[in-house]
Amino acid sequence: MAPAESLGVGGARVRVCVQGLWHLGSVTAGCLASLGHDVTGFDFDNQTIANLQKGTLPVSEPGLKTLIEDGVTKGNLRFTENVRDAVSDAQVLWVTYDTPVDDDDQANVSFVLQEIRKTLPLLEDNTIILVSSQLPVGSIRQLEEIALKECPDKELSFCCSPENLRLGKALGVFLHPDRVIMGIRHEKARDVLCELFEGITENIVWMSVESAEMTKHAINAFLGMSVTFINEIAVICENVGADAREVEMGLKTEKRIGSDAYLSPGGAFSGGTLARDLKFLQKVGSEKNLVNPLIKAVVQSNDEHKKWVQRRVRSVIGDLKGKRVAVWGLTYKSGTNTLRRSLSVETCNWLRQEGAHIIVHDPSACTMPDHWVSQVERVQTPLEALQGVSALIIGTQWPEYQQLSLRDIKNTINGHLAVFDSNRFLDSLDQCSVISYFSVGVGDE
Repeated sequence: MAPAESLGVGGARVRVCVQGLWHLGSVTAGCLASLGHDVTGFDFDNQTIANLQKGTLPVSEPGLKTLIEDGVTKGNLRFTENVRDAVSDAQVLWVTYDTPVDDDDQANVSFVLQEIRKTLPLLEDNTIILVSSQLPVGSIRQLEEIALKECPDKELSFCCSPENLRLGKALGVFLHPDRVIMGIRHEKARDVLCELFEGITENIVWMSVESAEMTKHAINAFLGMSVTFINEIAVICENVGADAREVEMGLKTEKRIGSDAYLSPGGAFSGGTLARDLKFLQKVGSEKNLVNPLIKAVVQSNDEHKKWVQRRVRSVIGDLKGKRVAVWGLTYKSGTNTLRRSLSVETCNWLRQEGAHIIVHDPSACTMPDHWVSQVERVQTPLEALQGVSALIIGTQWPEYQQLSLRDIKNTINGHLAVFDSNRFLDSLDQCSVISYFSVGVGDE
């Protein structure tokens, strides 16, 4: 990552406490320090702080370890579990908890609010509280009411800048965003926030707090709707002889849609981020007695599309009991080591239920679930995973898999191999005579 001076920092140093140090928080702290700000990373979890002080990240993110080590070495980044010490003299409290989400995409909002609530009474007068954690619209208003009740003598300014990071690409997204959404209540916060973002972007879209909260919901709902739309179109394509990628090209060359639209047929969305905002909107709509059938349908459509691999594997392989199936890639995304919310893990769990013997490979140092013992075998190389299997499922799109020689793959296969690749990531395998290749949006020949 480029040093701070090359990022155009104008010399304005802001004193920031970053509260909540999993992915969003550790990236925010590291990036702000690289820009020359004085940053204190804080979390009530002592183990999280101890790990960061030793240089152990909560989740793998390319370039982040170096960024944090540089900040600590230069002396403008530190980590502490002492809340009073953390917020002392801070101009900005940047709330960056990754809101916990359960298996039903329900967010534990109360956890985040409670953690912030414990910090508010210790803040200096005129502190800006900038919330980037994913919370439902109206949460900032709740925090303002809490502050008014529990520390009425403090002049606090609450703002909202919705999180916009992506695992595996977070540093680039944070330091070079298309724009930053910023919801503010009072104009007096604007100057400090401009200084805070000076080395990042001048393209700040200013709006009300509630509009900023809703913007995040609306963006994720729209992206989720786009994904489910094209996947429904793709499944129809499979059944009528059309190629969904060609249909995608036709859509994106339509001026009213555009080349960057989220319209690439492939796997269902996972990870909790899009689903979380859709659930937020469903809840708000229900509380206001509104009928929002489209939002509800997006969740239902995506859940149905998660079964694409299951349907295709069953139709091609049949009964899986006792059969060896390879899975390349386990993590939620390439470039990370987290299995949290991974669609590939869900696929492996289904294969276990079907009685298959699963052979997995992942380039990361991810830790496999304990309950996989005896049914899931992990191997050191992707080619090793192919030995004696009936099928290969492409789980996570690690670039290492694209570097494999088609000749080596062909020579490793014992007989014929069915490959299931939702996103057409390794479409060159379609050219191999001993491989039957299946992807979303293309029917059987």
